[in-house]
Amino acid sequence: MTAHQGSTPSLSKGTLFAMALAAGLAVANIYYNQPMLDLMRRSLGDVRVSGWIPTLTQLGYAAGLLFLLPLGDMFERRRLIVVQFLVLAAALLLTAVAPGLAMLALASVLVGATATVAQQIVPFATILAAPEKRGAAIGSVMSGLLTGILLSRTLAGLISSAMGWRAMFWLAAPVAILGAVLMARTLPAHHPRHALRYGEVLASLGKLWTGEPLLRRASVTQALLFGSFSAFWTVLALRLAQPPLNFGPAVAGLFGVVGAVGVAMAPVAGRVADRKGPAPVIALGAAATIIAWAIFAFAPGLWGLIAGVIVLDFGVQIALVSNQHLIYGIHPEYKSRLNTLFMTTMFIGGAVGSFVSSWAWERFGWMGVAVLGGLLPVGALLMSLMHWRPERTVGVTE
Repeated sequence: MTAHQGSTPSLSKGTLFAMALAAGLAVANIYYNQPMLDLMRRSLGDVRVSGWIPTLTQLGYAAGLLFLLPLGDMFERRRLIVVQFLVLAAALLLTAVAPGLAMLALASVLVGATATVAQQIVPFATILAAPEKRGAAIGSVMSGLLTGILLSRTLAGLISSAMGWRAMFWLAAPVAILGAVLMARTLPAHHPRHALRYGEVLASLGKLWTGEPLLRRASVTQALLFGSFSAFWTVLALRLAQPPLNFGPAVAGLFGVVGAVGVAMAPVAGRVADRKGPAPVIALGAAATIIAWAIFAFAPGLWGLIAGVIVLDFGVQIALVSNQHLIYGIHPEYKSRLNTLFMTTMFIGGAVGSFVSSWAWERFGWMGVAVLGGLLPVGALLMSLMHWRPERTVGVTE
């Protein structure tokens, strides 16, 4: 089956499931390092690992979103997704053999950049879905993506405890190849309606950003929430390794299973956004994130961490689905570029959250991280409440 921009949408349940699975397999790669950070820094004998590696991975992801994601509006989408999965496999192999921090840092950037294939899949689902089912389609694919984020930590924690941190990346490489095969067999071919040059696509990003206040608000709001989310997951393994908890990477990874409880709300959030609009769901997500950090601060033991991570993942995920629902309605033909700007901003926020939380951990401990993590969603809540009724946007020409 071959499709073009503007053709009749066609998205079967089987194809939607395959897209959700592939998105989860792809994005998981940027989170494998988080429960293994303490193990990795002891293995390499370099304390900088815990701050640099998660930050560089997310910055690589942001760079991939900025420079690779717009290619979805230029080239045949199925082929682009397959090729990017294969390059991701190569980057994972480089990570597995990295002898020290320098090569590991470079490999982490490459893994982050190529893992953005997950974000090639999300806008493709909205192209194939009927307009009245767009929110539900986003929610379904995001469920797969978010499950990949959370369970990646569980898998990495268990494997690294048994076989070391390098084994995780040796396993991830053939999984990425399987993702390429899955997408080659299930996705329809899809060609953009207009042939564009790369420079034209990048130039249009600036016009979209300056011309669409709705896009800017959604992006900054989600960046604040994702910065808060990343702050928690970056220091969780370090927190669990401290007395009196004294847990290793396997327990840190199991928190991904706990957080997956919130993933079940992603499709529900998409359907609510279809019916009621995304604004109230975004505000609810920001409020839930604030509550999560209050739990972390005032109940810092194991049960407080468990309760808080459920609330945290629930809040960040329902806001993410709703913000994406919001931006994809701006310009139907620019879905990859809209996703580029939104996700790049979001992951810059995540990288900043990771870096600053490592700094806060080293200087102020867990309570310093809790204060930082709690302040970020306050800004997101204020922004969402100030613009409860999104204004109509004006189209931006190429």
